[in-house]
Amino acid sequence: MRFSGTDTYVAGKDLMVAVNAAITLERPLLVKGEPGTGKTELAFQIAEALGLRLIQWTVKSTTRAAQGLYEYDAVSRLRDSQLGDERVHDIRNYIRPGKLWDAFASEERVVLLIDEIDKADIEFPNDLLQELDKMSFDVVETGETIAAKHRPIVVITSNNEKELPDAFLRRCFFHYIQFPDAETLQQIVDVHYPGIKRELVRAALTQFYEIREQPGLKKKPSTSEALDWIRLLVAEDVEAKDLRESPTKVLPKLHGALLKNEQDVHLFERLAFLARRQG
Repeated sequence: MRFSGTDTYVAGKDLMVAVNAAITLERPLLVKGEPGTGKTELAFQIAEALGLRLIQWTVKSTTRAAQGLYEYDAVSRLRDSQLGDERVHDIRNYIRPGKLWDAFASEERVVLLIDEIDKADIEFPNDLLQELDKMSFDVVETGETIAAKHRPIVVITSNNEKELPDAFLRRCFFHYIQFPDAETLQQIVDVHYPGIKRELVRAALTQFYEIREQPGLKKKPSTSEALDWIRLLVAEDVEAKDLRESPTKVLPKLHGALLKNEQDVHLFERLAFLARRQG
């Protein structure tokens, strides 16, 4: 069972090596990188390439690790007991399986995506150490043990908003997705927009990288934002010659797809203003 990318996802050699190493070691694959570099999409593509079902657990700031295992709905049980409901006699009626339970109980191997783990409390990763290591957990209320029938392929993503504990990192295979170079980004554009004008793409990518490399930029535009921008350029029938001017001399066309805060817009407005004065 080896991953070699898909027709709709351009995976570099080092990324494919990381995915296959994690599968071989049966370790969670921890993927970091700038937002918009395809970390979440990677899990979907692994599932598609290997013909496996994907189970996605999106982590939020309020998410607790126990929710991935199961939740016991004591409030509903109390209410049903007051109403004389017969379901109250079986506590299993009030156990709500979480995403890890679903992955462990699956009759066939699955891909389990734990998305944006760094959004949760710092103790969240530590609370999952044993479950991800042993691939089993106990249900205290029923006394049963839920063990993985087939060890899932676990993909964990992080935007590096906070440091993860060393004990958790030791149990993972780590890979950082570098921002793609111009040649790789050209391949990504070709996959999403086959047949697009080559001259327009070259001019757009040249301007895109000039914007990303501008000193003082608060938020660098991502891969997904580059794709959105190019899609708009095609929709508006923008010509390549209209993109050849440096973004520090003229505010980029349809810049709202690339610049996502007023500080960065003002930065390029000031640069364009200074360029006109010097000109």
